[in-house]
Amino acid sequence: MEHIALCPAKAVVVTGGEPLLYNLDYFCNQLKKHKIKTYLETSGFHPLSGSWDWICLSPKKQNPPLPEIFLKADELKVIIYDETDFDWAEKNAAQVSPECFLCLQPEWSRRNQIMPLIVDFVKEHPHWNYSLQDSQVYAYTVKYI
Repeated sequence: MEHIALCPAKAVVVTGGEPLLYNLDYFCNQLKKHKIKTYLETSGFHPLSGSWDWICLSPKKQNPPLPEIFLKADELKVIIYDETDFDWAEKNAAQVSPECFLCLQPEWSRRNQIMPLIVDFVKEHPHWNYSLQDSQVYAYTVKYI
């Protein structure tokens, strides 16, 4: 916490692996004491802990999210590996709140093959957005207009 407090950033993104394998209540409380915003990216497979300003739910087919996390999600990000994942995305979108930001992202190793399919899907389903993740793990979100 001392190192975080010295950092000029005013937000922390907790992601990578699955953060909710751990109880994050104490961690988030300490961040909040320093007026640092908290953002979470999770598969939603484990119980929610911590206090979050933004929750990005990125569900996995092999370990679907717990039902209670859907309405807490501010963002739904579905990774698209092949055509069957669009149905998976819509099934998950039906469970989040109407205000939830919906985003499709190609699986990074198949980006060149999948991105044209995502663009076509978003054109036909304008409630969805798309994002890209490059090999340096930077994410970019774009809204098709």
